[in-house]
Amino acid sequence: MKKVYNWLSIIQNALLPPTCILCGNKGFGSLDICETCYQRLPRNNACCYRCAEIFVTAIAVPTLCGRCLSETPSFDETHAPFIHQEEIRHLITGLKFGAQFKNARLLGSLLADHVGKAAERPDCIIPVPLHKARYHERGFNQALEIARTVSLTLHIPLDFYSCTRHKDTPHQTGLSAKKRRQNLRRAFSVQKPIPANHVVILDDVMTTGSTANALAVELKKSGVNRVDIWVCARA
Repeated sequence: MKKVYNWLSIIQNALLPPTCILCGNKGFGSLDICETCYQRLPRNNACCYRCAEIFVTAIAVPTLCGRCLSETPSFDETHAPFIHQEEIRHLITGLKFGAQFKNARLLGSLLADHVGKAAERPDCIIPVPLHKARYHERGFNQALEIARTVSLTLHIPLDFYSCTRHKDTPHQTGLSAKKRRQNLRRAFSVQKPIPANHVVILDDVMTTGSTANALAVELKKSGVNRVDIWVCARA
């Protein structure tokens, strides 16, 4: 399967060479982003290792933020390579609200490159599920579209059927962390046992961590030992 995928990539790059989504110039490597735009992406280099909250100053060793020190979340570690600003926000917004699936491939490739070097390998990847009403409204799950590329690139199994979102929560934009937690209480459930000790929850962006935490609670209740979070960006 890997050999077939490599040949498909070679043919695709020959017929449709990578082009920067952001400026239209030639992409570099096999990415649809040029080197100049890639270097401009806002990186989340100084952050809490558990929730990826952005620190104002650089840190020398892995550190917890005040929120994680006072109230430990149910997930264990978060990898969020970028800050939800400028070009990254443009890519995520274009995918989520404009169905720009090429953005999902680029975001997935960028995330895979980061976690492939920095994160411990999980047994499987679980994209944050959408409620069926939101799925029918949007027509796709942006977390799943990003996860497809990450799974394929890193050869990690993708599980998008064991967990469901059975509570149709309102849009979380602009809500406080407390209100988000209230909305998400018992929003997810694990439908079948997951034969994994270590799983990753994957999403496009993390704002307060309430969504990831609500799903992590249910996963740990089901018997999963370690739950990490992989997101493209931290707000």
